[in-house]
Amino acid sequence: MAEKKIGEIKEELKAVDDEKLPSFIETYEKDERSGVVKIVEQAKKRFEKLEAEKLRIENLKKYEREYADYGYICGIDEVGRGPLAGPVVAGAVILPKDCDILYINDSKKLSAAKREELYDVIMEKAVAVGIGMASSQRIDEINILQATYEAMREAISKLSVKPDILLNDAVTIPGVSIRQVPIIKGDAKSISIGAASIVAKVTRDRLMVEYDKILPQYGFASNKGYGSAEHIRALQEAGPSPIHRVSFIKNFV
Repeated sequence: MAEKKIGEIKEELKAVDDEKLPSFIETYEKDERSGVVKIVEQAKKRFEKLEAEKLRIENLKKYEREYADYGYICGIDEVGRGPLAGPVVAGAVILPKDCDILYINDSKKLSAAKREELYDVIMEKAVAVGIGMASSQRIDEINILQATYEAMREAISKLSVKPDILLNDAVTIPGVSIRQVPIIKGDAKSISIGAASIVAKVTRDRLMVEYDKILPQYGFASNKGYGSAEHIRALQEAGPSPIHRVSFIKNFV
């Protein structure tokens, strides 16, 4: 049988699933052509990265293992406490006990494309997902911290199953009877909180892109309501929009 061309092997590596890398390596490991040796090296590096990521994810399940006796473990996180405009959004996510989703992390550490990709996987594989929001008007009314708690309570109430324990990013939510475990920097330490942070971030970012279509002068699609120089300049020129937080923009207008 004629040897496969190097270009074909290269394309094969591009198309191969991560899980099938060991058999790809085995197939071409004895091929001594320098081009193939390089391709096999690339495959080995990719496999090492995959194994390292699996290990990182296992470490990210530390709290989930610690509280494994509880039935449904729910991670909770919020996004949008700092912006000058738009709502604060909370996510509540219950992942399956044998969750095998890779690359979950604090949403701020992921690219927008990776967050979008993971959002779809989380929505598909999660046992339950709940989203809660508090509007800019509500933030002005009761302050950002209370509005965040309100959004978190709403996210919990929207879950299709009732959680037995909540793993929260840094806070204890008042008015909730379920046991809570606040974890500092939880979105980078717990897979459930990381998943909640991704769901909340993607939900809010998509919403700000929609607002940008109605209120294009503020650049919400790119700044997501945060106080970038362009956003502040637009705020001073055009004045506040209906989704600006009056209590947040006093220094600018």
